[in-house]
Amino acid sequence: MLRATDKITALYCRLSQEDALAGDSNSIVNQKNILLQYTKDNCFPNPTFFANDGYSGTTFDRPGFQKMLNEIESGNVAVCITKDLSRLGRNSAMTVLYTNITFLKHGARYIVINDNFDTSDQNSMGIDMASIKNWINELYARDTSRKIRVVNKSKGSRGIPLTTNVPYGYMKNPDDPTRWLVDEEAAIVVKYTFKMAIEGRGWAEPDCNAADQGQGTYSNSL
Repeated sequence: MLRATDKITALYCRLSQEDALAGDSNSIVNQKNILLQYTKDNCFPNPTFFANDGYSGTTFDRPGFQKMLNEIESGNVAVCITKDLSRLGRNSAMTVLYTNITFLKHGARYIVINDNFDTSDQNSMGIDMASIKNWINELYARDTSRKIRVVNKSKGSRGIPLTTNVPYGYMKNPDDPTRWLVDEEAAIVVKYTFKMAIEGRGWAEPDCNAADQGQGTYSNSL
């Protein structure tokens, strides 16, 4: 295990796709600037960044977080700092598990700059308010997810594609990327495949007539 002076100060940043739509206040760059300035002002040694860009806070299966967690569980982290509680996560139960049990178990102090939260001061108002804020953060994630589903349902009902990758048999309309056109060449394969499915033929079933002629199923039938 490292000596106290050799341990790192873990600076964790996270930005989801939904957060990015809210502006630059939660951008990874902005978070890093705030965290780095805080470490300088408070003389925390060996600042090391761990970041996840484009990851939801509802799950903790994030590469950056898992890398930081591995360092914490290895006893290499003295302090972990985030801009606010929601940056660590938006799952209230898991957030409390990590901040109140896992981090403390391995000797890592946890500080949240904007929420006045510091596990080294269990009598602070920030500690008392943390449970409420974690709950609000989780509700925010649920509400955002619900709104996205409503928007996608509305788009789907209007025939607007919900994926960026065009499925086989279609191609993007060069005049309107939100619309798809039938790819006539690929459509031949799609129609033939559909015809075989209607006839009850599976993917592994050979075309005997084509086999007799030394040809594949696809080439014989087209």
